[in-house]
Amino acid sequence: MNVLRVIAWMEGVSFLLFGVSMPLKYGFDIPEPNYVIGMVHGILFVIYNLLILKHSKLKNWSIREIIFLCFLSLVPFGTFYGDHKYFKR
Repeated sequence: MNVLRVIAWMEGVSFLLFGVSMPLKYGFDIPEPNYVIGMVHGILFVIYNLLILKHSKLKNWSIREIIFLCFLSLVPFGTFYGDHKYFKR
């Protein structure tokens, strides 16, 4: 479960880094950081959701919980909430 917690935090931080890279891209015409953050975030997003599916069998999560935990990866600060409510147990 520790790997899921680490990936959830990394995915959440990479999502929040878009708050820095998007103004750089559109406000200052510096798109390069967005490429790197976007690629890292995309990879972490996929890994996070695959780990949710893997751990769903181990933790006997319902379909509703699985969908909710995957949805959290689409919301800023969502994976931090998932870590606090589900992954610490």
